[in-house]
Amino acid sequence: MLERIAAAACPKPEDLVIEIGPGRGALTRKLLRRAARVVAVEVDPHLAEGLRAAFADEPRIEIVEADVLKLDLARFGRAVIAGNLPYYITSPILDQTARLAPPRAVFLVQKEVASRLAAHPGQRDYGFLTVRTAVFADVRRLFDVKPAAFRPPPKVDSAVVVLEPRARALPVEDTEAFVRFVGQCFRHKRKTIRNNLAEIYGNHVVDAWPEAGLRAEQIAPEKFAGIYQRLL
Repeated sequence: MLERIAAAACPKPEDLVIEIGPGRGALTRKLLRRAARVVAVEVDPHLAEGLRAAFADEPRIEIVEADVLKLDLARFGRAVIAGNLPYYITSPILDQTARLAPPRAVFLVQKEVASRLAAHPGQRDYGFLTVRTAVFADVRRLFDVKPAAFRPPPKVDSAVVVLEPRARALPVEDTEAFVRFVGQCFRHKRKTIRNNLAEIYGNHVVDAWPEAGLRAEQIAPEKFAGIYQRLL
């Protein structure tokens, strides 16, 4: 399983891989076989110390003891990003990574999160996380990972996803404002666009849209971009 993750992150030799949450270095070893350098970001001081000892004779690895959410990953240069993401901070790490637009990011995440990231309009798992990530990246779900693959086994299934820069950028200039707009559309997921936005933009504006009677979960990112352009 580790070899499959490393191969997905580095299908060809890479200059640099940033690994988030290396733990005891199991995936790190696989990545070092495929990359010229690895920057391993570990927040746990005990695990970071263990990594320094385990890779003391390996000059191609840099152990960074830090909270990845407080770290400017761009400072290391353009790099593939990989890791087994802690479930409780998966969403902000995905957001941070997607905005960096790395050549590729491969993450092991909770299966439910993978389903949401790779969902399509009209599917139950399609939501704000799907669209927010799609603003910056194309997402593919690669394969599932059962709890037995871990020690100790978690209580949930996991899956591996790959994020790559969007093949076609959405036609919006201010992406931050656009993401906020999409968040308003999903404010009450089961309500229509009209009910979510009329109070903000006025009934006379929203009622004129052909999408007014749809729910946000039925609208593709490109359609959201079109609605947003109308507002501008």
